[in-house]
Amino acid sequence: MGVENLVIVGSGPAGYTAAIYAARANLNPLLITGFQDGGIPGGQLMTTTHVENFPGFPDGILGPDLMDRMKAQAVRWGTRLIEADAEAIDLCQRPYRITAEGQVFETQSVILATGASANRLGLPSEERFWSRGISACAICDGATPQFRNEPVAVVGGGDSACEEAVYLTKYGSHVHLIVRGDRLRASAAMADRVLANPAITVHWNRQVADAQGNDWLDAILLRDGDAGANEELAVKGLFYAIGHTPNTRLVAGQLELDAKGYLVTLPGRPETSKEGVYAAGDVADAEWRQGITAAGSGCQAALAAERWLSHHQLAVTVSREPVDPQEVGEPIRTAVSDEVNFDANALWQKGSYALRKLYHDSNKPLLVVYTSPTCGPCHVLKPQLKRVLDELGGAAQGVEIDIEADQEIALQAGVTGTPTVQLFFNKELKETFRGVKPRSTFKAAIESLIGVPA
Repeated sequence: MGVENLVIVGSGPAGYTAAIYAARANLNPLLITGFQDGGIPGGQLMTTTHVENFPGFPDGILGPDLMDRMKAQAVRWGTRLIEADAEAIDLCQRPYRITAEGQVFETQSVILATGASANRLGLPSEERFWSRGISACAICDGATPQFRNEPVAVVGGGDSACEEAVYLTKYGSHVHLIVRGDRLRASAAMADRVLANPAITVHWNRQVADAQGNDWLDAILLRDGDAGANEELAVKGLFYAIGHTPNTRLVAGQLELDAKGYLVTLPGRPETSKEGVYAAGDVADAEWRQGITAAGSGCQAALAAERWLSHHQLAVTVSREPVDPQEVGEPIRTAVSDEVNFDANALWQKGSYALRKLYHDSNKPLLVVYTSPTCGPCHVLKPQLKRVLDELGGAAQGVEIDIEADQEIALQAGVTGTPTVQLFFNKELKETFRGVKPRSTFKAAIESLIGVPA
């Protein structure tokens, strides 16, 4: 393979916008989306419900839907995607070298759009109750049966915490917002929405000291920041919304970082401390951290990279044929199966009818993925599962279950968060996978059932 003009590491508004601009400049960019390390493809907007402040959507848009549109636009103009994690980045000499999915890519320039990862509290009992009442994504897990009509808590005082508190009122009996200080750091609109909601109680000057319960979270211990006294609050769920840490691990020691670990750039510009390397989005933004500012910085980074490549006569541009690419159109959603449209041989179907029919009648391994409509990680995982089934050539099948539409099925299956994937064979549950896993994990599990040698 030749040397790339530009490799963009990370997706989200910053990465996809950079890719759109670079592709339209005929730079034939390669974008490594990320998969598990430091978050998921699409960034933090994949764990957001309605985005109401992104220009052009007067009625708001779901975060995952917005990212789907950005991704489709980038691909439409010629961006090539590697849907995997970057495993190593070597900026010691040019061409720079980036390793992903076992391949080494050489490139003249790099845009780092790796974003930031959600922080944890580090409670003494955190690991014990993780995915058993404690979660870092209310949008992903709030609809699970264990939280319905039960009291839940959100810790944090910013926009994300307020948004999650409001979102959880759809499911919990009451929402407790735990705020370390004496005021909310959220925007005025979000703060007003929380304070006016009778289903939300704000606990000021409180910190979560620990979690309690048996097999599932039953209560959290709150410490009064003023008096130092402890109090117990009965909740079935605790959701973190306490900020993020920039994903700069792969370039630490190679690029200049500030005291908080964010990439240092030239004032008001995307250039980092290394020539030909640019930063975009939250990985270099400790202050604003908005989808629109991330997108703007992605535009800046792509334009700066294009000018730098052209100035040094390094750009090898491509020609598009046709000049205007075909329109993408609206995404096609999987229809819920019923007696009329059910197909016993289809690789992927949706709903309880398809699940019952395949569970009882199919002699193939069956992947059942439990999702919720606003779950960003589900959005990421489903195409990977479909790709596995396609690669296996029909040797296995898949069914998608919406835990909001099929609550009883989710409860019987013991689903505690989304995405959850269960692998069945001959009416037996063989394995359960919680969260996003690499495609190879599911493929290996199915191949072990159908006798494919490792």
